[in-house]
Amino acid sequence: MASYAAGESASAISQRIGMSMSAIYKRAGECGLQRRQTGAAPAVRGPILKRIHRPRESYEAAVKQWLAGDTDSVVCELHGLNKGTFALWRSRNNISKTRFARAVEPQETPSDITPEEADARWRTVAHAAQVPPEGAWRTWLFQGGRGAGKTRAGAEWIAARAAEGAHVRIALIGATLRDVREVMVDGPSGLAHLPHRAPPRFEAGRQRLVFASGAVAYAFSAQEPERLRGPQFDHAWADEFCAWKDPAHTLRILRMGLRRGSAPRLVVTTTPKTIAALRQLRAEGSTVTTQAPTAANAAHLAPAFLDGLEDLYGGTRFAAQELGGVMVENDGALWRAKDFIAARGAAPPAFDEVVVAVDPPAGEEGAACGIVVAGRVGRQGFVLADRTARGLSPLGWAQRVAAAAAEFGARRIIAEANQGGAMVRTTLASAEAPCAVHLVHARDGKRVRAEPVAALYEQGRITHCAAFVALEEELMALSAGDGGGLSNGGLSNGGLRDRADALVWALTALLVERPPTHGAPRIVQL
Repeated sequence: MASYAAGESASAISQRIGMSMSAIYKRAGECGLQRRQTGAAPAVRGPILKRIHRPRESYEAAVKQWLAGDTDSVVCELHGLNKGTFALWRSRNNISKTRFARAVEPQETPSDITPEEADARWRTVAHAAQVPPEGAWRTWLFQGGRGAGKTRAGAEWIAARAAEGAHVRIALIGATLRDVREVMVDGPSGLAHLPHRAPPRFEAGRQRLVFASGAVAYAFSAQEPERLRGPQFDHAWADEFCAWKDPAHTLRILRMGLRRGSAPRLVVTTTPKTIAALRQLRAEGSTVTTQAPTAANAAHLAPAFLDGLEDLYGGTRFAAQELGGVMVENDGALWRAKDFIAARGAAPPAFDEVVVAVDPPAGEEGAACGIVVAGRVGRQGFVLADRTARGLSPLGWAQRVAAAAAEFGARRIIAEANQGGAMVRTTLASAEAPCAVHLVHARDGKRVRAEPVAALYEQGRITHCAAFVALEEELMALSAGDGGGLSNGGLSNGGLRDRADALVWALTALLVERPPTHGAPRIVQL
């Protein structure tokens, strides 16, 4: 630029340094530099450069006139601006005449509005489900239909937390990084376009937002949950939770990072789907749920949007889920998350009988071996441990079963024999199993086998002596079909059924097919 201003031609500079002439002209315009127009080169070399500096207020005043209809030439001449620089300033601030309403909004700059005033203005236009709940909750789940205002609610809550100070660290998690940028940040209701709040600065290289207060929010993709290991946060916003690749696993890792500040909190915004991870989240005691249909936010949607979809899908389960924001349960689901919350309890000091049930791995190497320990006192069953493991050799899982049996004083090992009964018995014997091995065969479909066990939960006859999250997810994900497969509704193990099968075998042996007590009448032969 110095050579260009000193009189050297753009052509000569281009040949000398390998920079295109158009790039030289553009750079000169961006810098606000003008070459002195003289008939001859100056006798003395020096800075023949005129740098134009104008305060931001000059550009904002010029924008107002430009949006009102004045041309670039008139505006720039009046305010002493360079036309190229003025055009660049408009581009950097995303100002155009087609976005007039948003462009003129800065007349009431965010610096003139306190965070408390911004919160108050938001509450005057928000509907009930968009307002953060009262109380000492740890997770706020906003479950709503399409266009119900979930993104705006999450963005407003995060902006309010960021206004607390430069010390605040926030996690923003979307289904992909593109979703974080296009919806949570740059979307019409995203963090960059909230009325009365200063837009944060997005640093693409570091995938983070820097707020006016100095608070920082980092963007994460639910497709890469392991990136959440290490960082720690005061608060987090999880958007479209049900669209994540593995919501349960990602949520667990995220929560491990919510360890800064005095009261870390998480807001989850999603259109519901019938998946185990959402059921579990709703059933947690520290979760407060608000729900809103699309109609609650109809004033901010296209007039024909709701009418058209109601005509097409009104009265269907799809409409209830996508427009009503209602979690539509699968027909015939055997377990609900609330069943497991109600089943939590302590283990008694002694048991009438303890068994270890094992569902041996089948197929390729790396499959999981379901191992569940359960006990019985009278007519009450207790789930004591889930020792399911993946990637073990036959001797490895057999030793794990034997260790669990010894630890809990099991009387029997219940092993499914469909994958080779003789092999299972031999393998457990080689691992020095401390008790008898009883082989069982799966002759009925999985649902048929699971129904009597599910009935025990309904009767309140099963107690979980710990929070067996992975096991409970598998049980909740049992499909309605008699084939009994498990859907991949966010299961941490990819939708396999090893834990669920082992639990069904254990409780069936203890409470469904339990041998009669001593002295009770029985049929010897018929």
